[in-house]
Amino acid sequence: MNNKQYSWEIKPADNLLDLKLDEVWEYRDLLVLLVRRDFVSFYKQTILGPLWFFIQPLFTTITFTFVFGNLAGISTDGLPKPLFYMAGITSWNYFSDCLIKTSSVFKDNASIFGKIYFLRLIMPLSIVISNLVRFGVQMFLFFIFLGYYYLSGADFQITWAILLFPYLIILMALLGLGAGMIISAMTTKYRDLAFLISFGVQLMMYATTVIIPFSEAEKKYPAYSWIVKYNPMTSIIETFRYGFLGTGSFDWTSLGNASILTFILLVLGIITFNKVEKNFVDTV
Repeated sequence: MNNKQYSWEIKPADNLLDLKLDEVWEYRDLLVLLVRRDFVSFYKQTILGPLWFFIQPLFTTITFTFVFGNLAGISTDGLPKPLFYMAGITSWNYFSDCLIKTSSVFKDNASIFGKIYFLRLIMPLSIVISNLVRFGVQMFLFFIFLGYYYLSGADFQITWAILLFPYLIILMALLGLGAGMIISAMTTKYRDLAFLISFGVQLMMYATTVIIPFSEAEKKYPAYSWIVKYNPMTSIIETFRYGFLGTGSFDWTSLGNASILTFILLVLGIITFNKVEKNFVDTV
């Protein structure tokens, strides 16, 4: 009789809601390596390297200031236009990066998944963490803008809502992670979604307050302002602006609704991810 004891037993997960947090901790070294890989590989063959972390939001801010602030004359709630747009862009970039990169995690890593076993959840988690590094760099750029306009005498103030900043980061990460895992599971069978997601996310940005304050959206587009209001990223961006700049339409109800929707998407994302990972190699 064979009484051999094995250290590892690989089998399909029975509980679709099982996060396997104990395995996440055991694979922490792999998580660190994947974060480093994402950071290094993306900029390894570029001339400017990590400077692109600064260049992208800077040029986007300049473009938005010129097009929407100067040409279109859209109000920025009395804030300096570059500061208003930089606050929205910084928040939106972290969410959109987490969503877009997580949404293709099965397709992009199919060759690795098919050769060796490791906890699949490590991949989307590494994306969220590596994007957090980029977010930190862009926040540093935002603080430079903040300091410049403060010394220039601009009319803004930091409020108590800045204490919610860590929660906003978690909310953006989980929102992008949950929605991204759902889309990633669907793209294993429906490849068309991979083509839609990149520009679909950009279109979704216009349904938030990255470009236009919510008060201005209600005044100019009352029939469509509800779309902006119930977009979960709207309350996150508005809270971010209210905390750092003292302007925005912050309220607990909107932030609570965004939190509930984020939780729902995260649960659905975990369920679909755990279900698809069992046999996705056969369909990718």
